[in-house]
Amino acid sequence: MIDDPDELDDDLDEREFDDEDEAPEPTVTIEITGLSLYTRHGVSDAERELGQRLVLDIAFELADCDAMVTDRVEDTIDYAEVCEQVALAAQERSYKTLERLCAAVVDRLVRRYGAESVRVKAAKPEPPIPLPVDEVSVEVWRET
Repeated sequence: MIDDPDELDDDLDEREFDDEDEAPEPTVTIEITGLSLYTRHGVSDAERELGQRLVLDIAFELADCDAMVTDRVEDTIDYAEVCEQVALAAQERSYKTLERLCAAVVDRLVRRYGAESVRVKAAKPEPPIPLPVDEVSVEVWRET
């Protein structure tokens, strides 16, 4: 039995892997949940003119994130910057469909951060439909 957890880490570091038994590269998933933005997306002119609140959830995977080793903030993604990029994509133009909005956000995150996969969900908490619902949402997912 190993009493010192550091000894276990040393044992794992010293273990050699054959080509067939190589340790899998870890992947980092970054998630931002509940980003609330005032936007002007929708089918009707009223939705695009008056605007409405959307709530976005974002998740993307990075295969190469040095912060896993260095523990340095500058070696990871700035979450505030990700939120700013999503806000820019969501507010710089108006789309009729949430599908197109989500695709625009996905495109921006792939280009900016080199993400291996990206998932963007956009929800309308007060959709303009005549029946009571909590929200309507669309999710777009892409693997590069």
